[in-house]
Formats: sequence, structure tokens, C-alpha cells
Amino acid sequence: MNTPIYDFITRYLESGTARLHMPGHKGVGLLGCEARDITEITGADELYAAEGIIAESEKNASLLFGSGATFYAAEGSSQCVRAMLYLAMARRDLSVRPVALAARNAHKSLIYAAALCGFDVEWLWPEGGTDSVCACPVTAAGLAARLDAMPEKPFCVLLTSPDYLGGVQDIAAISRVCRRHGVPLLVDNAHGAYLRFLPRDRHPISLGADMCCDSAHKTLPALTGAAYLHIAPGAMTYADGARDALALFGSTSPSYLILQSLDLCNARLAGDFPARLRAAAEKVASLKAALIREGLTILPTEPMKLTLAGDGHALAGVLRENGVECEYADPDHVVLMFAPDNADADYARVARALAPCAHLCRPVPPLCLPIPRRAMSPREAVFAPSETVPLERALGRVCAAPTVSCPPAIPLAVSGEIIEKDTAALFARCGVHRVRVVK
Repeated sequence: MNTPIYDFITRYLESGTARLHMPGHKGVGLLGCEARDITEITGADELYAAEGIIAESEKNASLLFGSGATFYAAEGSSQCVRAMLYLAMARRDLSVRPVALAARNAHKSLIYAAALCGFDVEWLWPEGGTDSVCACPVTAAGLAARLDAMPEKPFCVLLTSPDYLGGVQDIAAISRVCRRHGVPLLVDNAHGAYLRFLPRDRHPISLGADMCCDSAHKTLPALTGAAYLHIAPGAMTYADGARDALALFGSTSPSYLILQSLDLCNARLAGDFPARLRAAAEKVASLKAALIREGLTILPTEPMKLTLAGDGHALAGVLRENGVECEYADPDHVVLMFAPDNADADYARVARALAPCAHLCRPVPPLCLPIPRRAMSPREAVFAPSETVPLERALGRVCAAPTVSCPPAIPLAVSGEIIEKDTAALFARCGVHRVRVVK
């Protein structure tokens, strides 16, 4: 597969052209990558009005992912989440109050999109309970019942799948429910770009989602910030305006280093990546089986995550002492993310570190998520005068900003909700001790 963005910049480097344009490093700098860092010079195309090499590269990506259209983003899935929510809202029934129906483990970019675009959010709470704010299981039957009960149709359903712990929703069944109700299904697939390239394709676009976003950098060989906005072949009405939607939430100076990494990623995906991914998934499965035999508690996840239940911070400390840095740890979980470029030595190091750690593992008790009262819309709360106060002074106050660390960037309280005792206890459990509240 060709790499038009990378090839253009290679030719530009070889031309010896004097750089009397941005950026100011002029191709020379301390990192060593500055020579390939350019801006929108003649022939380089323009991300939000692409007609040349960027459009050609995006077409390559669309063919690889089986989408109707794929658009690049250089500011992560956060930019794409906001863009696809805007696209769905812009095509809503104007006679109906704009409401998105979303799983409660949504990324905080949803809240910022609601504040900026002026829509409300109603929540799907985890069916059958959950053991983490990161997980919100939703069934097709539960979603159908909720949609039937809503007096007005939402302009979209938004799910996160895979979630931060590696849990996966039944997108195929849920997409059928959404089609029957005439509601577009949007999927935050930030952690699942690689799902398309498994022996059994499990990508949301293939399973019936209307739009989804992928963080290429999370699971594919691309630079941090590289992301895709995918439009399904049957939902191409959203493609008209997709670039404007991305531009609404993105910088006019996207990184050409990131765009080159997306371009080169296409060539890798079209090459030996699926075979290497299959081999890596088999190694992860073998590692999980070995750790289970040692008595560790391993959660069922998508293939390239290893999630342990237990004293997450202690487990992360053991791993760190053995030269392994995990993706995420909280009081009850630790998450490891693998990819085809992990060496065999990485798997062996994890196995050696964790084999004697069964005493740190345990089943995680159910988490009783509080269902807060709402005093304001997200937009009203985000734009209201606010202040940051210690957690004990936040009781009874209205949450202004969705205070949460990243990872996992999942709001514990949503802008506009009242912080009551059970919500404050959740903040404390997650190590959040200062909260931004409405004055």
C-alpha cells in the first residue's frame, strides 16, 4: 500500500528547499525528528480540507477498515468523540430536545461536547452491577427497554467498547436495537482499533455501528495523538460535514509527524500486521492461562489486554520493581496492554514478576454506583463561575468540571450533578481529594 504523506515529505527533504515557513525549528532541533515536521506547504494538503495526499492516505485507511469513509485526527479520540456527537446532533429532529443516551463509563470528552454543543445526556447504568467506574455492561434487551421508555427519541446512543479494563459490549446486537428504533449508534472504540485485524473481525463498524472513533496510537504502531473517525458505509450522510466537525474541535496546525505515522501505519496494516497480531494474541492468551494456574485472578477481556483483579497499586508496584510499567492501576485492578511489537522478553518478565503474587489477587466486590441528582445541564455547569475546593467542602455543591485523572478520564460526577455523600465517598476511593464546583 502506498504512503503518499510520508513520500511527499521525503521528497521535500531531498529537494534541499530553504524553509522560509513554519515551524521555527527549520528542520533542525534537539529531538532528531524535526526534519520531518512541516506545515501546510504547497503540495502537503490540508487536514480539514483534504483533496490531495491526506485524502489519498485516508482512502487507504478506509479500505483497510471497511468503512464508508475514514478521517484522520491528530488530537486523539477525544477530538473524534466530540466530532461524531456534533455530527449526530446536527442531524437530529429539531422539534425534539437534544439528548444523547450514553453508557455511564463514557470518557469526559462527552461532557465537554455536551457543554460546547448544548445537548443533555441521559445515562445507561450498568446492568447487573459493576466492580469499577470503568465498566458499564449494557445488553441489547436493556437498551431496547430504555429506548421504549423514553418519551422522546435521543439523537444518538454512545457506548464505550472496549472499556478501559478490556470489557467488550455486544455491538452487533445493540446496533440492531438502534436500527429498529431509528437511533444512530456511536462507539468510542479508542482501545479497539486493532479489532478489525483479528482473525475474526470485531471492529464496531463491521458489527453495525454508524460511527466510531479509534485511537490508533493505543493499539496500532502510530504516534500518540493519532486517531480515526470512521463512518459506516450505510451512514454516509454523516460524512458530509465530518471534516468541518473535526475542525470545530481541532487545531488548525495538526502535527504532520502524527499524519505521517498514520500514513505509514496503513502500509503496516496492509502487510504482516494481522499475522503478527494473531501471534501476539496467542502469547497473551498463554500468559493469562499461566497466571491463572498460579492462582491469580484474571478478568475476561478483549484479546490484547491483561487485567488482574486485586490490590492494583501493590501489583503495579511489583511490576515496576521488575522493570514493567503497567497501563493503569486503581485499588482493585491493574491493566497491561500488549501489541505485536512487544518482545518475547516482555511476556517472560511479566510472568516472572506476577507468578508469586496470588496473595495480592482477590475477587473485586460489587461497586454500588451512586445515581446523583442533577441541578444544572452540563453546559450551564461548565460555563458557570466555579472554584476548586477540598472534597469535604464539596458536599451539597454542584460539580462544575468532571474532575478525574487520566487515565481513565471517566467522570465520577458529571458537570451539573450534586455531590452528595455517596458520590464524595467514590471520589475518596478513587484518590480524588479536590473538586471543581459551581460557586
